[in-house]
Amino acid sequence: MPATRTLPTREAADLIGLTRELAEKELAPRAAEWEANEKFPRDIFRTLGRAGLLGLPYPEDFGGGEQPYEVYLQVLEEIGAVWSSIGVGVSVHALSCFALAAYGTDEQKEEWLPGMLGGETLGAYCLSEPHAGSDPAAMRTRAVRDGDHYVLNGSKAWTTHGGYADFYTVMARTSEDRSHGISCFLVPADTPGLSADPPERKMGLTGSATATMRFDGVRVPRHRRIGAEGQGLPIALAGLDSGRLGIAAVATGLAQGALDHALRYAQERETFGKPIIEHQGLAFVLADMAAAVDAARAVTLAAARLKDLGLPFGREASVAKMVATDNAMKVTTDAVQVLGGYGYTRDFPVERYMREAKVMQIFEGTNQIQRMVISRALKKDSRGIITVRNKEQQ
Repeated sequence: MPATRTLPTREAADLIGLTRELAEKELAPRAAEWEANEKFPRDIFRTLGRAGLLGLPYPEDFGGGEQPYEVYLQVLEEIGAVWSSIGVGVSVHALSCFALAAYGTDEQKEEWLPGMLGGETLGAYCLSEPHAGSDPAAMRTRAVRDGDHYVLNGSKAWTTHGGYADFYTVMARTSEDRSHGISCFLVPADTPGLSADPPERKMGLTGSATATMRFDGVRVPRHRRIGAEGQGLPIALAGLDSGRLGIAAVATGLAQGALDHALRYAQERETFGKPIIEHQGLAFVLADMAAAVDAARAVTLAAARLKDLGLPFGREASVAKMVATDNAMKVTTDAVQVLGGYGYTRDFPVERYMREAKVMQIFEGTNQIQRMVISRALKKDSRGIITVRNKEQQ
């Protein structure tokens, strides 16, 4: 039961159709096996890149799709409904491109962005450290100027695509100033001194490689610094607002996929002479699941529309990330319950969906951090009614 969508253009509708076709033909047949074997499907990202799905929210001038976030997030949701590891990977790749696209010079964009957006290269994002997850300003990885280079030393934890990416967007400390002492660098994967630990052994998203990255005297040319020296933390935080929307969309897709499987099972499985969906106790569970998916989609797209209008959306992004991932955890757990004993086995995908949902409450800022962001915004947010005129009224 694919989600019903309202899309702003015919092009956007065609894009959703293309995504569904790719998901059905390229992702669905491989997801269970590759997750079970903890294999990273690098070729899938090349396929998505050639289809134009890796650079959707970025400018056409540099190879992107120039789609509004309202459309991009619904593409992510469609991918997440079939294979969450790929959905998370697409979102992380977009996040890894953000610094260059938003803060890079024209020369930097022209040199590197087309390959990144076209899928020739896959990105990773290095912000968190073993002791600095929710508090990125506490990072210790350092970048010291040495002539026309910076020399990076330290480590970055929980790096999605770690060891498989072609480039790493890295935040490193260039001075002791807590808020203005961090800078952003674009580091090629083959730079001497850069290495990856073995991938983490995770509860879910096992088809997505997550590793600690080591920087041991990594020399990065000065022209690979993105933005001004000391601008790294604002760049990182701005990127995370958009990244949270990406995770909210993937979580919504994951919940939709779980609902679809549970609904299909409930229509086919019979007890006491009728399909179990006709038993009120279970029908109400499915109704709650559907309401949770719809609510997650609504808050996510509401935040996306604010972003598309160029309006502040940080608080709304945190609301979307929190609601969508909490709802995904509830929906996937209920999907296991609907399938009963079968739901607890690996013969059906819902147990995998439940394991995958858990981490979405943790990465891109834990949901406790989202509540902190929301509560702080409530103290100072004075926005009221926002009127947006259409072109005919202008």
